[in-house]
Amino acid sequence: MLYVPDGVPPLVKSTLARLERTLPQPGEVLVRQGGRVEPDDVIARGLRANAPYIINLAHALGLPPAQAAKAVVVPIGQPIKAGAVVARRRGLAGRRVLSPVNGTLRAVDPATGYAFIVPEPQQITLTAGIRGIVMEIIDNRRIVIETPAAQLYGVGSFGSDCNGVTRLLTLDPTEPITETMIDAQSMYAVIIGGSGISAAALRKAVEHQVRGIIIGSIAESELRAFFQWAKRAPWPIGARNWQWSGNITSPLTIVLTEGIGAAPMSGLLFELLANNDRREVFIESSTSLRQPHRRPRVIIPLSRSSTTSLEPPRPPLRTGALVRLLDHDHLGQIGHVRSLPALPQRLPSGVRTAAAEVLLSSGEAIWLPRSCVEVIA
Repeated sequence: MLYVPDGVPPLVKSTLARLERTLPQPGEVLVRQGGRVEPDDVIARGLRANAPYIINLAHALGLPPAQAAKAVVVPIGQPIKAGAVVARRRGLAGRRVLSPVNGTLRAVDPATGYAFIVPEPQQITLTAGIRGIVMEIIDNRRIVIETPAAQLYGVGSFGSDCNGVTRLLTLDPTEPITETMIDAQSMYAVIIGGSGISAAALRKAVEHQVRGIIIGSIAESELRAFFQWAKRAPWPIGARNWQWSGNITSPLTIVLTEGIGAAPMSGLLFELLANNDRREVFIESSTSLRQPHRRPRVIIPLSRSSTTSLEPPRPPLRTGALVRLLDHDHLGQIGHVRSLPALPQRLPSGVRTAAAEVLLSSGEAIWLPRSCVEVIA
């Protein structure tokens, strides 16, 4: 499972990272353009509307729809508390329907006997997530923060955006995170491992309030056990409309740099994270193979004196380029492009396609489709 839709390499050592923090709808912005912010600063407040509750009054009261509508005891538009009576059937077979939430009765349909209760909106606060400078405020809803940073792009993630201080748990990109590695010192941290993590370790991370985990890969069986999936994984791997994790709720954020399986983290990515142990990071957790294409991003703020450019580099595929391999047999390995023939080449599989000859660190030269080669520098 690998796909690089935007041409940005998985590792950007220095750039001006731009992070957009967004309220679900326009609210109150508490910062000014040009102002400096810290990760835990509250930059905006707003409300989040919740989906309405639909109650089948006719079924609950055992009445025809029209009679069930007449049994409502709350005026339309009236606020109502959770547990208050919405409708009542009197008599020996008396029944009551109670409101499941604090909200407002918006409508009752006499044709169907359904009542619609809109819950009270949820108060939310938006924090900066990273330290930086407020560059733009758009429509009292979106705040764009800019900071010099290193960036790491994964190929998939679970969970929501989060920030924290990194804690390196393994010393080798091939080493997985085990249950015994996670302790009280991991609380509120973003822990970093190598080749994977077990379901037991994930559960222990939740118990210790770990905010995020960055690893190379994870076995599907461990995901199954952690999320308690009774059936197959909730995505069709290999399908054209494949979507990573749009409907999966996770109690902590998990970023994969290589994909599903047992692949170790790429050495260059692991080195970047290891060199930034005990540093603040922000994880922008979003993965989509549909438009707009998105990959999860780990932002590591650098000192303000760092030399950076606003646009991340998009190095072209060329002879001598440092590349990471994306094919199944060499996933995550690093090499250099030895040659780039202009004409299609016949690969060992028998397919003729645009190909690159890559020289591995072992001295072996292999031919790969250009789509299986990701330029790092």
